[in-house]
Amino acid sequence: MNKILVCGGAGYIGSHVTLSLLRKGQTPVIVDNFANSDPSVIGRLNSLAGVQIECHEVELADEAAVSRTFQEVKPSAVIQLAGLKSVGQSVANPTDYYSVNLGITLNILSAMERYSCDRIVFSSSATVYGEPEYVPIDEAHCVSPINPYGRTKYFQEEIIRDWVAAGELSSAVILRYFNPVGADASGVIGEDPSGIPNNLMPILGDTAAGIRKEVEIFGGDYATRDGTCERDYIHVSDLADAHVAALACDPEDKFEVFNVGTGRGVTVREAIDAYSSALGRPLPERMGARREGDAASSVAANEKIVSRLNWRPLRSFEDACRDDVRWRSQKSKSNSM
Repeated sequence: MNKILVCGGAGYIGSHVTLSLLRKGQTPVIVDNFANSDPSVIGRLNSLAGVQIECHEVELADEAAVSRTFQEVKPSAVIQLAGLKSVGQSVANPTDYYSVNLGITLNILSAMERYSCDRIVFSSSATVYGEPEYVPIDEAHCVSPINPYGRTKYFQEEIIRDWVAAGELSSAVILRYFNPVGADASGVIGEDPSGIPNNLMPILGDTAAGIRKEVEIFGGDYATRDGTCERDYIHVSDLADAHVAALACDPEDKFEVFNVGTGRGVTVREAIDAYSSALGRPLPERMGARREGDAASSVAANEKIVSRLNWRPLRSFEDACRDDVRWRSQKSKSNSM
């Protein structure tokens, strides 16, 4: 039995990747320290999949603990999603981000060498591109991250590139995510951020729930079709499916990078309207000033992943809104019981 080690598999994206692997007949093994995830997600995944998923609570920053896990599990491949992920926190605490994010990946790669595991799919980010020089952004766009979080992603990519070059059989696929949104269509798993969210979809959901008074729009005078910022939002279930496709890929020169996005932008105004439609009522909003560092538009060129991995996004932003509303509704009912 070939086991796929999903590092960070209890998190928002990781839980959907785990579910996609199960639905496609693979055997995922979750490894997580539950610092940014809820252990209850394991039970919900078991319920959805109809099987007991192997799960190990492991501190991936602990090299010895990682080595013991590899010795026990003996995975055939790794999907690496674990790490710290807040841009704001990375600016405030850069040394923590470099130490944790790079340390986790170094520990994983060392264990892979030790236990003859040769394939890794790495969760990267479009933040590695920095300020877009052109849109849509393709994989040839220059890499120039503007914050420590983005730099940790890029440095991990380069560490993995060197690891692949040094190994006779090793290979890697790097997935640069744009903006993951939504939830599984079942409503059983979805995004549940701790603390105050900075991403648009959780803000829309919190406003719908009355946790926030209104949605603040940061600037209405950008060079977009309605003056508000435009982003490429990829449904988390499509993103999860991209990881499964990446596992089957034979990367060129053993190392290959793919953008994961829809190739279509959604403005803040369009996002508010779509979520309001899914909710069945308008969300309160107010126009604010531009926010420093916001680009007018960030949209993926996704032709490479569509052609090379035989993958394409199947779900719309409107689907993501409906799925998020369903997830929040079911979570609210569960919490009130």
